[in-house]
Amino acid sequence: MKGVIYDWFGLNVWLFHFINNIHSTILDQIMLLGTTIGSYRLVGFYMILLFFSSFIGLKIQDGGKFNKQTILFWFIPIAVFGIAFLIDAAFLSFLKPFLDLPRPLLALPLGSVHVVGIAEYHHSFPSGHSSFAMLLVASMWPLLKGWQKWIGVTFVLWVGVSRVSVGAHFPADVIGGFISSLIIVLLVKQLLSFISRKVECQMSKKLNAI
Repeated sequence: MKGVIYDWFGLNVWLFHFINNIHSTILDQIMLLGTTIGSYRLVGFYMILLFFSSFIGLKIQDGGKFNKQTILFWFIPIAVFGIAFLIDAAFLSFLKPFLDLPRPLLALPLGSVHVVGIAEYHHSFPSGHSSFAMLLVASMWPLLKGWQKWIGVTFVLWVGVSRVSVGAHFPADVIGGFISSLIIVLLVKQLLSFISRKVECQMSKKLNAI
């Protein structure tokens, strides 16, 4: 089963080596930057940035009218991001140690992995950086328009590829991180949408009863 789901009949390791063997001084720095900006440790920075962006957006959207629809448009994605991050963090903190899959540096022959930055050995699946990058962009997707969506996609791919390039994860770890966080974001969105409909229904009933 592991050979199919995780190893992909050897393709997972082959693809790792293909990406990890491409190096130059500039490329290594670009990949290291991708790893840095995709760290969950920056969640506070991204949250502040999102609140600041929402404030600016509320100021310029609809002539600065702070109506219900405008406020929900900006703050629901931020709520999704915050809630999904807490769920994702709890999920990964359980799953990674539970599976305890070795990272490339431990799983592959000595000297076959090019490491950039900090050497890591354990808890490979799924990639936390890739998960966080997808979590951020998927949560903010309704706010992105046109070229901004392309930037979001580029950001996610950059972080994911960087984790393979620096020798920290296999491609399967990256894909697993993408999928797990995307599912969590979609579930949180559905939950908040359900709660919002319930609240509006209750408020409508109270107003009709007056």
